[in-house]
Amino acid sequence: MSTSVRLEIVDPGVAVITLDGPGRLNAFSADTARRLGAAYRRCDADDTVRAVVVTGAGRAFCAGADMSADAAVFDSPADGFSASPIQPPAWRVRKLVVAAVNGHAIGIGLTLALQCDVRLVAEDATLGVPQVRRGMIGDCAVHYTLKRAVGLAVAADVLLTGRTFTGRDAAAMGIASRALPADDVLPAALELARDVAVNANPASVAYSKRLLWTETDADTVAAEETTVHLTLMGGPDAAEGPAAWRAKRPPVWRSVASETGDPA
Repeated sequence: MSTSVRLEIVDPGVAVITLDGPGRLNAFSADTARRLGAAYRRCDADDTVRAVVVTGAGRAFCAGADMSADAAVFDSPADGFSASPIQPPAWRVRKLVVAAVNGHAIGIGLTLALQCDVRLVAEDATLGVPQVRRGMIGDCAVHYTLKRAVGLAVAADVLLTGRTFTGRDAAAMGIASRALPADDVLPAALELARDVAVNANPASVAYSKRLLWTETDADTVAAEETTVHLTLMGGPDAAEGPAAWRAKRPPVWRSVASETGDPA
């Protein structure tokens, strides 16, 4: 049985996507990729979902590709091969996506986490992108995501050596935001997601995320920031945010992510 994907709404505004194949350390297959992409699309389309947490069942996040003969991660060339089988990637979901890396994340287990906006990792977990030691190279646009996250020197260290490292090392290198005891990773990710779901304007998050993940020059980004400011300034939430802050109450947002542009 290949690793399945569960999508649950655990709190108002918070969705949890779980890679569910603990007996095989959530080994990743082509079917898993399709299911994860479908879960991302549902979260993106549902305006009641304001933040998403991705985690693994059991003691691993995802220990890599399912190497069984009938569960290849990538479709064959005849089937329209892509080294990025998760469509859409997490960076195209118009919500905050937090990777709660609760255990080992190897190969595609780490590269899919690198497509998320924030990563919290188990401090004793083993992480790595060992594909160069298997006669291949990293996938899921990791040569883009990792270099953007940590710079060329660290990305080269990870991708060209294929070495493994701990969650503590990942936080020290900037690959993860925080390294925590394994049992604390998912609760911390949920706490962050809940905070964003309540206090961050969904449209603002979607616009800001699009700019963060855009590969363009500073002047173009500055111009887009002005466009977004003008859009938001004309809406009701530009007044609601300061009013809620003054009244020391949670904001009541009227904007939604789906109004910000193309769906994932």
